[in-house]
Amino acid sequence: MDSIASTIDHQKKEEIRIRFLKVDTSNVADVLDNLGYPNQGLAAEFSPFPATADRLAGWAYTIRGQMTPFPLGGDPEKMMACQGISPGEVTVWSGDGEGICYFGELIAIGMKERGCVGSLVDGGIRDVRWIGQHEFPVFARYRTPIQSIGRWKVNAWQTPVFLRGATTSLVKIEPGDFILGDEDGVLTIPAAIVEQVLEEAERLTSIEVSIRAELSAGMTLAEALKKFGHV
Repeated sequence: MDSIASTIDHQKKEEIRIRFLKVDTSNVADVLDNLGYPNQGLAAEFSPFPATADRLAGWAYTIRGQMTPFPLGGDPEKMMACQGISPGEVTVWSGDGEGICYFGELIAIGMKERGCVGSLVDGGIRDVRWIGQHEFPVFARYRTPIQSIGRWKVNAWQTPVFLRGATTSLVKIEPGDFILGDEDGVLTIPAAIVEQVLEEAERLTSIEVSIRAELSAGMTLAEALKKFGHV
């Protein structure tokens, strides 16, 4: 079955993505709570690599793998999976790998060439310095020099995946859901409510901008809260 995101044309999807880059995950998380989606946050271990990486915002392209001993020489399924990536997408890597990287600089370059705008990795990455120089934002659980070849193998892509959660053990991510990450952490937004969440997050952001301006002009916090309410 096609996702909600697949019914939106590319221009509209890119417009939504760019708008999300201007709102904070904190506001989006509050909106999700109010809409009855309290468990969309990912585990605190997910961090930007390098630490100076840009925000992560894009439509989920999912990739799944598992620890599987196999001969050295490459992982053709991983290469096949990456061939399907479209502009504006974030690759979401899931699986049971521990201590090994799911990809490094060269695959990051290949993904960026296809229009990929970043990666979310429930596992490890390597070549952190070089990935940073390519301005390719990655949020992952850890970094490691140990390659996946011979140890961890891709077995599916564009299928629902589960990543470690903040308030629940696992968070389900469907292809076409929206991924947003910044200094505070990472969220996944179900495709069916992406536009609703964005509009409300933009409203909250506008209120916060006004509050900061009033505080800078001398208004006390109590006065600001009385005028604008809790945000």
